Amino acid sequence: MRARLVIMAAGATALAGCIPSMEGPRYDQPLPPPPRAEERPAPQRPTDYRRETLTDGVVAPAAPPPAWKARPVTPDARTVAASTYEVRPGDSLRAIAERTGAGAEAIARANGLIPPFAIQAGRRLTIPGGRYHLVRAGETGIAIARAYGVDWGRIVTDNQLAEPYILRVGQRVLIPGGSPAERPVTAAERAAAFRLDIDDLVTGSEPAIASNQRPVRPTTTPSRPVPTVAQVAAPTTAPGRFVWPVRGQIVSRFGPGQSGERNNGIKIAVPIGTPVLAAADGVVAYAGSDVAAFGGLVILKHGSGLTTVYGHASQLLVTRGQAVKKGQRIALSGNTGFADRPELHFEVRNGRTPVNPSSYLPSS
Repeated sequence: MRARLVIMAAGATALAGCIPSMEGPRYDQPLPPPPRAEERPAPQRPTDYRRETLTDGVVAPAAPPPAWKARPVTPDARTVAASTYEVRPGDSLRAIAERTGAGAEAIARANGLIPPFAIQAGRRLTIPGGRYHLVRAGETGIAIARAYGVDWGRIVTDNQLAEPYILRVGQRVLIPGGSPAERPVTAAERAAAFRLDIDDLVTGSEPAIASNQRPVRPTTTPSRPVPTVAQVAAPTTAPGRFVWPVRGQIVSRFGPGQSGERNNGIKIAVPIGTPVLAAADGVVAYAGSDVAAFGGLVILKHGSGLTTVYGHASQLLVTRGQAVKKGQRIALSGNTGFADRPELHFEVRNGRTPVNPSSYLPSS
């Protein structure tokens, strides 16, 4: 053990000599051209942190599969014909949804109803037609999208789901492409249903729970992971000013790139193994490597609808549902996924929208 510590200390000293200046991000250096596609190495996967010895000698147990894999969805949506319904004495919007098979939220939208959805007997309501999936306990948006071969982002849009994008047991979700009036689902959208992106993980990875259940409190250590089908309580307080997750040369900036592609964050070149720090207090919404482009990936949720994303990690040090503090180590940098070099992909999202990280990070 003593020998191992000596080796690790020597390695840290060697890396320290390679780390760029800590005086702040270097904007004055020319950007090195990325390698051509044919020169890029095959995507690398991160080291499984669960097999590594963590702080104080604790070894975290193997984490369970994500909820969308552990709780697959049966595609048994009910097709509802467009119709009208005359409200009966004692009816509620939820009871009408149960009786017709349509979603309560869809009925409310079609009739301009607003909370608390008061309806009078004798009123005729429009019942929008379509395919409606009844959400069961533990189901996620990602699993629902995969079951029907539909892009989850389109389900979010068509159902007008909003922050925090949490599904409820008993909710009826409209599945796109189920009526002649709707635009049919394209082959590209069917393929996209099985290809995860950051938006899917931010909006569709939490399992559904009943309305009388509460989300579980975040854990404080990766050695006690939150159960797969448990919904994790999100932070409720604003995160305040962020800190830089790493220090190094910014090699790709937010916005359109030189080849026309759009970068939803920034990329910072750092030596492999550089500690990646949480930009603010938050809760781990995702830690894994299911998005091929970003390899080892950590997503943190903060208050006020803000999310931060950390990609290309070589090692993950946190697990889903874990509470972290600003400046805490959450990963080690690497070149996993489609990285052009050893680097960190870092982005900030406000709801579903990527925003320029420079608006949240200190200038030095």
